Amino acid sequence: MIANRRTAFMIALLLLFGLVFGIFSSVPALEKSDYLEKLAGIETQVLIAIFSQAAMAVVYVLIAVLFYPILKNYSSKLAAGYFGFRIIGGGFLFVGIGSLLLLLWLSQSYGTASQADVAYFETVAELLRQGRDILNHIGMILPWSIGGLILYYCLFKMKLIPQWLSIWGMVGSFFTLVATILLMLNMLTITNPVYFILNAPTAIFELCFAIVLIVRGFNPIDLPPNESGARR
Repeated sequence: MIANRRTAFMIALLLLFGLVFGIFSSVPALEKSDYLEKLAGIETQVLIAIFSQAAMAVVYVLIAVLFYPILKNYSSKLAAGYFGFRIIGGGFLFVGIGSLLLLLWLSQSYGTASQADVAYFETVAELLRQGRDILNHIGMILPWSIGGLILYYCLFKMKLIPQWLSIWGMVGSFFTLVATILLMLNMLTITNPVYFILNAPTAIFELCFAIVLIVRGFNPIDLPPNESGARR
């Protein structure tokens, strides 16, 4: 068997942890006009968000590591493509941590800044805030959704999970990719309801995917010897 129940359970737990860390990595105050004044007052929340984003990046990398040998049994090229895109996405998450740390530092210094420096602080803070959005919502999600398309296509062909679930994963990844491209083209904002609607199928899918893996694991299907690793 190319994927056992233990691996499925580990992936499911990581998916659930990823969803939880994703929730705690958000800082709603950043969407307020006076975020530079407020961040220093919610330092604990910001530090939790920083830790959660780092943990989420680690979780995503671990998921990619666990899936890679499974997908390699179907196609080494697709497995490498999936792994590469997911690692790139995780890398952008790590980089995004720096901008949030700098925003916290700016907020702490903002209260004691002279009137002459206020405009400078606000300009730098806005650049960091916009940069964090680009890193998290474009730099990370763009390769992550492409990797998702590869992953769920391979799972569909390998029949390791119910095919309706694989199709849902591909459709969700496609919608997320569309949302990210629209965001990149400045046709949507991350606070736009359409952006949320386009990303909702993937979020719900990951929860259902985790539950299916916990309850039933991967389908007990082995690739024939002449197919395993044959697609190079």
